[in-house]
Amino acid sequence: MRAQTAPADLFRSLTDDVVASGSDTVAVPTPSTGETLHELPRSSAADVHDAIARARLAQLSWARAGFAARRRILLAAHDLILERREELLDLIQLESGKTRGQGFEEIFQAVSVTRYNAIAARRVLRGRPVRSGLPTVTTTRVRFAPKGVAGVITPWNYALSLAAMDVVPALAAGCAVVQKADDQGALSILALRRAFIDAGVPEALWAVVTGDAAEVGEALTDEADYICFTGSTATGRRIAEKAGRRLVGASLELGGKNPLLVLDDADPAVAAANAAHACFSAMGQLCVSIERIYVDQKIAGEFQRALVERLRNAKLGTSLGFGADFGSLASAAQLERVEAHLADAVAKGATVLVGGKARPDLGPWVFEPTIVTGVTPEMDLYAEETFGAIAALYLVSSDDEAVLAANASHYGLNAAVFTGSPRRGQRVADALAAGSVNVNEGYRGAFASVAAPMGGVKQSGVGRRNGEAGLLRFVEPVTISQTTGLLQLPRTSEEYEAQAPLLLLLARALKTVGRA
Repeated sequence: MRAQTAPADLFRSLTDDVVASGSDTVAVPTPSTGETLHELPRSSAADVHDAIARARLAQLSWARAGFAARRRILLAAHDLILERREELLDLIQLESGKTRGQGFEEIFQAVSVTRYNAIAARRVLRGRPVRSGLPTVTTTRVRFAPKGVAGVITPWNYALSLAAMDVVPALAAGCAVVQKADDQGALSILALRRAFIDAGVPEALWAVVTGDAAEVGEALTDEADYICFTGSTATGRRIAEKAGRRLVGASLELGGKNPLLVLDDADPAVAAANAAHACFSAMGQLCVSIERIYVDQKIAGEFQRALVERLRNAKLGTSLGFGADFGSLASAAQLERVEAHLADAVAKGATVLVGGKARPDLGPWVFEPTIVTGVTPEMDLYAEETFGAIAALYLVSSDDEAVLAANASHYGLNAAVFTGSPRRGQRVADALAAGSVNVNEGYRGAFASVAAPMGGVKQSGVGRRNGEAGLLRFVEPVTISQTTGLLQLPRTSEEYEAQAPLLLLLARALKTVGRA
């Protein structure tokens, strides 16, 4: 394993790309030591305004360039991401504290998203004829017009992959982007952006700003033509209200309290190994990670023993490289939240099965992956999203009980089912109230399926990223109809009276031939 390093020249080069006219900076720490990693420039509301103005100008020629030109540039960026993967992995680890393996998931997701949108954009968004309401009398086609400038607000936890999942489809659709990066993930975003700029994306087309949400985030949501937000449900509501007042669209991926169901025919050891990863990848700081485990009491003893053993023997660490199974929480605030949720649960009667301790010997914000039982509704851990290294284990007596418990949440982002029967897994998956459901995997099956829509139900968000839905959110469908001259449509009462029988005949004929 390599020690954490700080290539200061690279950091300065990347942060020079932030749109910031002033001299203010903020010190950004690394989870490995808690010490300052780099100084990040701070943007202002005026910087956001200027970035949007330049992006609007750049967007005009980008939209006119067409699908083929955009595809070529985006696929070149795809290749540059792969070429620069080691540098990107270093930045991900330095900023987030996650392991290299979990950082690799971000790289894989970013190239998958880039490849899909580059190739699929023309098929999904090209203009097309549709059946006219009056065949032979009029012709109708639909074109898809880019919305303009997308405002993208991304969090720190999966900075690189979440940026790609919103920015790349916007670019593929012909839009420009102004992105507010979280301080803790700005380097990863700036390095990703540089790959796209080097591939041929105009610099002004994808601008990155930083700074306080109250100033910079508000300025962005005040002017953008479409808003993408990933973060807390509380903030998502405020953004949705503002978008509603402005009558612009928004896609919001918000909180989750994601359940995992272990049915009585599952292999307990296999399910436990997968549950450990599903709960504690990125130390639980992942929107789709698991925080609630419902295991059938028939196999609960075997599953619990296997899960405890797996986590007790896991390798924790913060060094660069593939030497650790689990890394660090990202900040002092995250550690404080995890410790507060655990202390509240234990004080009210919960039992710690494994973990439960900070590990300052490994890093200032390292916390052991923790499983607790006996969690009850009066505990914060029961219904609130922890977004950290704790999961609760519950025993159930049937599939129906597990489904009802899993669905008894204000959230509905991701869910997982472990079973020995694919058919049973599909049946239970169909009953779960979540935007994504994985059978015999925790989250990666759905998360990696970039051709399929991803998003939440209930308080986990609105809208979808990925797939055709992820592209369509960045365009406005425009219907264009033209008369053929074969027949003049009625304008006077006499003309209506004369043509009504023909129109009625047409309506009956279309039904007879099965035309919509």
